[in-house]
Amino acid sequence: MSKRGYHHGNLRQALVDAALQLIEEKGPTGFTLSEAAKQAGVTPAAVYRHFDGREDLIAEAARQGYEIFGDVMQYAYDKGQPSALASFEATGRAYLAFARKYPGHYIAMFESGVSVNRSPELAQASARARGVLEKAANQLSQHIPEGQRPPAAMFSAHIWAMSHGVVELFARNSPGTQSPFPPEDLLETGIGVYLRGLGLIPPDS
Repeated sequence: MSKRGYHHGNLRQALVDAALQLIEEKGPTGFTLSEAAKQAGVTPAAVYRHFDGREDLIAEAARQGYEIFGDVMQYAYDKGQPSALASFEATGRAYLAFARKYPGHYIAMFESGVSVNRSPELAQASARARGVLEKAANQLSQHIPEGQRPPAAMFSAHIWAMSHGVVELFARNSPGTQSPFPPEDLLETGIGVYLRGLGLIPPDS
């Protein structure tokens, strides 16, 4: 087997890429470091030059995922400007789009059990991604009278939880949880109900 990752000086990333594929195929606890090393074309001993163990490798996959996620969320937010409502709704949809396009990263981030506080770099990447949704929530909440306005962190957490629930239950092919509605429709209508409750969009006629 070719040891292209090692010889090209990019072994660390080759191992992350191997881990992402194995995570997607077997789950975050379904593979060993030896399997990741074999897929990257190196010996198991070579892994320890870059990672302390499997959890450390998964944490790096999660960090890279949060970096991509933050970019996706920021792009969605910017695309919706100057409308606060459009930006907020776009960041919610971006969550679902990210989970579908980057399943290995998504699993490493949200289903591996690795804490976002495992390293300062991981915590920073996670906070940046959450910050985009919170920024969108804060901008939209300015349209609510101050005395009735929920904290932006709570506002964004509600949408994050709703998005995460739709992804986990209906967009990740969980056995026995098929919905008669597309995940995109579930998320859009759920966000609509939430925003109507806050008086941010008018009720259906």
